[in-house]
Amino acid sequence: MKPLLGGKGAHLAEMTSIGLPIPSGFTITTEACREYLASHVLSDALWAEIRSAMDQLEQREQKRFGDPDNPLLVSVRSGAVTSMPGMMDTILNLGLNDRTVEGLARLTGNERFAYDCYRRFIQMFGDVVLHIPHALFEKHLETVKREEGAASDRELSAAGLKRVAAASLKTVKERTGRDFPQDVHAQLAMAVEAVFRSWNNPRAKVYRKEYDIPDDQGTAVNVQAMVFGNRGDDSCTGVLFTRNPNSGEKELYGEYLVNAQGEDVVAGIRTPRPIAEMREEMPSVYEQLTRVAARLEAHFRDMQDIEFTVEAGKLYILQTRAGKRTARAAVKIAVDLMDESSIAPEEAILRIEPRHLDQLLHRSVDPSSAREAIARGLPASPGAASGQVVLDADRAARLAKEGHKVILVAAETTPEDIHGVIAAEGVLTGRGGMTSHAAVVTRGMGKPCVCGCEAVRIDEENGTVRIGDREIREGEQISIDGSSGNVYIGEVKLSEPALTPELERLLAKADEIRTLRVYTNADTPEDARKARRFGAEGIGLCRTEHMFMSPARLPAVQAMILADNDEERRRALAKLLPMQQADFEAIFREMDGLPVTVRLLDPPLHEFLPDEAELLNERRELEGVAGSEADSRRQALDAVIRRVQSMREANPMLGLRGCRLGLMFPDIYDMQAEALFRAAARCIRDGVRVAPEIMIPLVGHPNELKPLRKLIDSIAAQVLGDDLRHCPYRIGTMIEVPRAALVADRIAEEAQFFSFGTNDLTQMTFAYSRDDAEGKFLTRYLDQGVLTFNPFETLDQEGVGALIEMALAKGRRVRTSLKAGICGEHGGDGRTIAFCHRIGLDYVSCSPYRVPYARIAAAQAAIRYGEPGSAAAEQVAAAAQG
Repeated sequence: MKPLLGGKGAHLAEMTSIGLPIPSGFTITTEACREYLASHVLSDALWAEIRSAMDQLEQREQKRFGDPDNPLLVSVRSGAVTSMPGMMDTILNLGLNDRTVEGLARLTGNERFAYDCYRRFIQMFGDVVLHIPHALFEKHLETVKREEGAASDRELSAAGLKRVAAASLKTVKERTGRDFPQDVHAQLAMAVEAVFRSWNNPRAKVYRKEYDIPDDQGTAVNVQAMVFGNRGDDSCTGVLFTRNPNSGEKELYGEYLVNAQGEDVVAGIRTPRPIAEMREEMPSVYEQLTRVAARLEAHFRDMQDIEFTVEAGKLYILQTRAGKRTARAAVKIAVDLMDESSIAPEEAILRIEPRHLDQLLHRSVDPSSAREAIARGLPASPGAASGQVVLDADRAARLAKEGHKVILVAAETTPEDIHGVIAAEGVLTGRGGMTSHAAVVTRGMGKPCVCGCEAVRIDEENGTVRIGDREIREGEQISIDGSSGNVYIGEVKLSEPALTPELERLLAKADEIRTLRVYTNADTPEDARKARRFGAEGIGLCRTEHMFMSPARLPAVQAMILADNDEERRRALAKLLPMQQADFEAIFREMDGLPVTVRLLDPPLHEFLPDEAELLNERRELEGVAGSEADSRRQALDAVIRRVQSMREANPMLGLRGCRLGLMFPDIYDMQAEALFRAAARCIRDGVRVAPEIMIPLVGHPNELKPLRKLIDSIAAQVLGDDLRHCPYRIGTMIEVPRAALVADRIAEEAQFFSFGTNDLTQMTFAYSRDDAEGKFLTRYLDQGVLTFNPFETLDQEGVGALIEMALAKGRRVRTSLKAGICGEHGGDGRTIAFCHRIGLDYVSCSPYRVPYARIAAAQAAIRYGEPGSAAAEQVAAAAQG
């Protein structure tokens, strides 16, 4: 019932049904939230239901809401359908006022406890409901701590806490013009409305956008009788994971704080103690907690994140949910649960979030560059990163947008900092533990995080941070290692990751299940080697123009493009041929028998031509310079400038590129084909198997493909001779022009394979220039809901996908053996991979580091949707179109 009750409410109901010690309460549904957000009014009918539920809660607890002699206090907590830790609001100790606080003091015989609860409630209510800055209340607390010489809030006296509460009530009156509400029913109504509204607070919106959570889910509200972890040294509050969320090891992992409330742990206000210490301090509670943890994990068949409170020695479970975990832990936990027979292999694969899988491939600090750490904190989220110090989330987001790599440094992060955390390479905090906001959020994102680094002292006013004995200004470089907790001055060398044994086992299972093959986009032997290590089954795109970007090769390419006649062009091509041959040979050797799809030259000319402004500037500098050498250089520059100007294009992306270049200057594709087949011949003689697939780019008409295919076949016969029978090559095209999709049946008469270039196909179908769109209007489109996703990250199934599906069907009607796949960046996106599986493509191709991701996602698609063309797959198709 999670869609109705939210995750927290559903789990509370489930735990109640199996007899765990859960504080009594009730859930206000997500349906009520959506109704409130539409009308902005708590309806009379809903309020009547809430009052009735409160009456029943009073009877169960044998206390009265607002009764000064026996007060019932409640917590009001959000509970979204999809876990969003820290993104929405919570209010504790609701029901306290100037009278009930005195009753609570009398009832418990503990005035200090009662006023500690009251000052907390005023602060939370003031912040969440009345929108008074949290810092104003904290200021009162810090003032009284200084007056009493208290190092922490738990050392404050009852009189001190009374002064904090009185000052906080005064702040409410000053900031709102009204007294703090004393009517407890008014408090409850205002709190429920505030939690509903928190669904649309900025940090929740940012989080939903980052994790693709639908905006129309809404949040439930859970109202529960309060239990108190701040009643004394026999009380505590804490968070417990049933397995280690960083490593996946089967061990209790968590933290607790004695004489504290839950917000103290998750907010990072105080650094908590490891759960293992509870074994000595509260042995009976620890044993009970261990049993409950095992029971919950067995019941839900997954690692659980449990919030608990101990009040005067009695344990209460406040919440359980599937715990956020690193990718490494997710894989290990899934494999271990599979080995323990708790879940089937298919479920283990479905447990992995493919879009987070590449987090497992975290970089680490290279041991060869290890230097002495200037400080050490808690290793809250693994991985390593370097960047410039930024002390403010807004600045972090702005600088990252400008292309800077930043490390967000803060005393502690709050949910309001979510945009800065997303933008940063990593996070360093001075306070907080392994379950603080910063730790949980970065762990879910796969970013490195070091928490609770007590050596961090921030001076925001002067823009500096002192880490140990080093003072660092904003903008200076530091590095963090979230696996060890170390902090370093400057940038450190990072080493590349490797697959873990658990991931290799899971990938092997995925390979048994999936039907889509997974290729890689690789332009160099190094990329090919890396991709094979990650399980790539071939190369789906080798962009030959990328082979010429190096300073050593660029002049030869420019000479080829700028040649005034065929003879000049042939001389330039003669220099390029051995370079191309060496590249192809090295790639064939790396892939040994696996298909290698080589796209012939497709250079938008502006990327290769000399910069006209630089040429003109050099020409101006030579004005008036005497001598034959200067004359000669001026003449050469004039010739180059004229040639560059003659080749200038209004829209280079739609200009002389792809197959048009090959048709205008056949010598270029002639050279590339010769280089490729020479490389193949040499590899064949050395016993290396080759399977080249030659892609002719940007075809929009079959008459563009036909002559170029004849050219390639002719060169293959000339170069290979008798070796031709050992070189089973294919010739195909990249479908990236909408017209090609429309006439795919005619193109398939010449093409043996289709490779869908989804990057350009998306640009041409939407008429968006990717660079311009993402920099100018696409973000606004996403914010305003014009688009629900970025079509350059996830394939537009309704438009671009329809073209692909149509082209595939048309092509295979003509050539039943037609091989087809996608090679755009979408090949590494989980939803796109599911679409490719459903329509019956043969493969997806993605960057080397996305290969493990794609293997898992392809298996998940096979598990969820069955064989392409099945009823389940057709339902997915209908949903995508709808």
